[in-house]
Amino acid sequence: MNNFTHRVYLLTEDNDQYRHLIEQASLPQLAITKQPSEASILLASPPKAAKRIQDFANVEWIQSIYAGVDALIPALNQFDGQLTNVKGIFGQQIAEYVIGYSTSHFRHFNHYRQQQSQAEWSPLPYSSLTDKKVVILGTGSIGAHLAQAVKSLSMQPIGVNRSGIPAKHSPFSAIYHIQELATALAQADIVVNTLPNTAHTQQILNQTSLAACQQALLFNVGRGSAIDELGLLNAIESGAIEHAFLDVFEQEPLSPNHPFWSHPQITVTPHIAALSFPEQVVDIFADNYQRWRDGFGLVNQIDLEKGY
Repeated sequence: MNNFTHRVYLLTEDNDQYRHLIEQASLPQLAITKQPSEASILLASPPKAAKRIQDFANVEWIQSIYAGVDALIPALNQFDGQLTNVKGIFGQQIAEYVIGYSTSHFRHFNHYRQQQSQAEWSPLPYSSLTDKKVVILGTGSIGAHLAQAVKSLSMQPIGVNRSGIPAKHSPFSAIYHIQELATALAQADIVVNTLPNTAHTQQILNQTSLAACQQALLFNVGRGSAIDELGLLNAIESGAIEHAFLDVFEQEPLSPNHPFWSHPQITVTPHIAALSFPEQVVDIFADNYQRWRDGFGLVNQIDLEKGY
């Protein structure tokens, strides 16, 4: 191996932390550069990279610090290198978000918090999570981790994907093809969208599809484009959706005058269901760097045509 030093440019919301972690990892033949034209590798937030991609004429590999790369792909028309994302680090956080809010909802924790402020003692009947059916749109690493988590709580995970075929050792109790979405949703106590943003997933949860639900909870932790907002409001009005927990939106931040903010049956969170912790991202980057340096295929490669 020659003595050429590969150079990585950092384009994230937390460059200092990433710089410290990469320096700490002591990756062979890798230097951090502040000159975009010197970089052969770009470690980046997709929205930031999309705005500056023309500055990186010599980049051969872009490592996204997010799972979602849809903000970047439209800017890569002239890019003939490799794009990878991070996977396998978000499932636990997504499971905590979904299970936490579900537990709070079914056991009326917000209600008791309000009672406490009024020194009121008034127990309500509640529902256990046991045997509830959780329909998960997307059976990749996040969906599979969530399925395993809810299964451990005696819930029934039902998957929906493009093939209708379960993976080997699948934690799902059943898998439906995306064309059978209504059949799956009709069974749901809880619906969770984890799908990426593609032409096939845009507004997949709309008034027609959501009409199959019967007082279900809806979680969107995938992409905001998956939900037809007006269709969701109508589904809540009709009773098909009992409550929606929304972490992602078509436009972020959500407009201050958006009707979701004040809707009593919608919970808005600011895209925090699962964060990219730099320590975990750098672990993935370090493994991929060794592969890239040694001429092996990268893991978590994105198909630019498919968008995931």
